[in-house]
Amino acid sequence: MASAAEQLAGNLSLGAFSKATELKKRIWFTLGALIVYRLGTYIPLPGIDAQILAAQFAKNQGGILGMFDMFSGGALSRMTVFALNIMPYISASIVLQLMTSLSPKLEALKKEGESGRKKINQYTRYLTVVITLLQAWGIAVGLESTGSGGVSAVDPQMAGWLFRFTTIVTLSGGTLFLMWIGEQITARGIGQGTSLIIMVGIVANLPRALASTLELARTGALSPFVVLGVLILAVAVIAGIVFMERAQRRILIQYPKRQVGGRMYGGESTHLPLKLNTSGVIPPIFASSLLLIPTTVVSFTAGNGPDWLKTLTALLGQGQPLYLGMYAALITFFAFFYTAVVFNPVETADNLKKYGGFVPGIRPGKNTADYLDYVLTRLTVLGAAYLVVISVLPQVLISRLGVPFYFGGTSLLIAVTVTMDTVAQIQSHLLAHQYEGLTKKSKLRGRRR
Repeated sequence: MASAAEQLAGNLSLGAFSKATELKKRIWFTLGALIVYRLGTYIPLPGIDAQILAAQFAKNQGGILGMFDMFSGGALSRMTVFALNIMPYISASIVLQLMTSLSPKLEALKKEGESGRKKINQYTRYLTVVITLLQAWGIAVGLESTGSGGVSAVDPQMAGWLFRFTTIVTLSGGTLFLMWIGEQITARGIGQGTSLIIMVGIVANLPRALASTLELARTGALSPFVVLGVLILAVAVIAGIVFMERAQRRILIQYPKRQVGGRMYGGESTHLPLKLNTSGVIPPIFASSLLLIPTTVVSFTAGNGPDWLKTLTALLGQGQPLYLGMYAALITFFAFFYTAVVFNPVETADNLKKYGGFVPGIRPGKNTADYLDYVLTRLTVLGAAYLVVISVLPQVLISRLGVPFYFGGTSLLIAVTVTMDTVAQIQSHLLAHQYEGLTKKSKLRGRRR
């Protein structure tokens, strides 16, 4: 016999959606905020020659700048107010989470609950400002040395401290505004705001990427079989992502029977679901963000810099061994790190022991914590390997074939995972609305009686 939750889930329809007023308000708020974000990606920085900048990006689109431009939704190549996108905020989050694991003071702050979380979020915002100012300064200096045919990409009348000041203020303001938008979407909309901002930037450029790929096939630059193979690969990657993101290990949890007065309680069994990829889309985003910090300016100035700078830029290009090795290592590290942050085996074992739950064949307490850690570690090994394959292998093929980044594993992983999470939140809101409706009906029937 189906459970009440399953029956409600089966009854979800357009009719239920039309009655969920609160959910519709959240969706409209999210769409409005994302439209504002997309409009901002077309507002250019003052004093920039767009044609020279476009020519410079055409030379570097196969490198790290191409990936940064993918995350920013094309804002970097157009050098708009949102050129830095939300990446400084993500970088600050990485640093704060690392510091939380290393600093007893921050660890204690984290355990304070809602008040501690607000303080850590405030520290993250302060650090975002610092990182944004440094990156904006690097971009301003890099733009002044960027040019084509002896002509600078910066208007000579603005070159110097005026251009640097306006660029730093504009880029910093754009990133902080996006950080605020992301927080508002999370609080008042649907989905995780930061992830949605990145996903929308990727999805918005998919039609253009598909058109450019088909144009390459039409002109003979790419074989039609290669294009067909890339599309089949993209579909296979999407199917693999959906399958792996839904995969989980269900650990049986048993609750003993106990007698209270004349009644018998307990004796039930449930499952503790452990996802194969507990960290989700965070590792590729974090890894990309860390790789982008030191190379944003390098890619702009490599043409006029020393030989070692040119070599470093070449090695950090898309599909190069150094970049792929660092990318895979960072993804693996963050897969384990973020899993350790979001799931604490010791705390879970203590909670099970407190409420009388136990894993059959495993003693409560430390033995249960060790068992959960054992299972989770092996799941994370598979999850990290899956993330590395999904993120790195398509990039190797794409860099060899010259296909746009938007068909890469990282972009598809972000788009599919964020879409699945958002749909799950919408379903949760619909279920909550259905429960509220049933509760109101039962109360009305009770009053009539």
